[in-house]
Amino acid sequence: MKVLYTAEATVTGGRDGRARTSEGNLDLSLKPPKELGGPGGEPTNPEQLFACGYGACYLSALSLIARMQKISAKEFSVNAKVDLGQTDDGGFGIQAELHCDLPGVDPGKAEELVRTAYDHCPFSKATRGSMRTDLFIGDQPVETKAAVA
Repeated sequence: MKVLYTAEATVTGGRDGRARTSEGNLDLSLKPPKELGGPGGEPTNPEQLFACGYGACYLSALSLIARMQKISAKEFSVNAKVDLGQTDDGGFGIQAELHCDLPGVDPGKAEELVRTAYDHCPFSKATRGSMRTDLFIGDQPVETKAAVA
């Protein structure tokens, strides 16, 4: 792989600590969510950060695929949901849902764009086979192999 950019962050204290990028433009307090015994509220957690990153990466892939087909993506959005849960073996795992809003795009074309974006998104490629990802247009599921971890 030809590296184009490297993101670097240092985390101290794990889920109850701090995360800071090497440039210092991101410096966050980390706390577990209420559901995991944390205080909730203002501090963030790894799942929220992953949802932001995955949503942004996927929307970029979706927008690029649309623009290549001469479809305006200016109004597109993605709501990324990341679940943390207990696995059958007693450990922990994550899964995601990507809810896409593609106003003005024909439903059949929208499904094609959503599937193609999943095939090209770097986050989707990185998690394929290790994490369940379900794709939606609004609240309507998109039939795809993406859901199979």
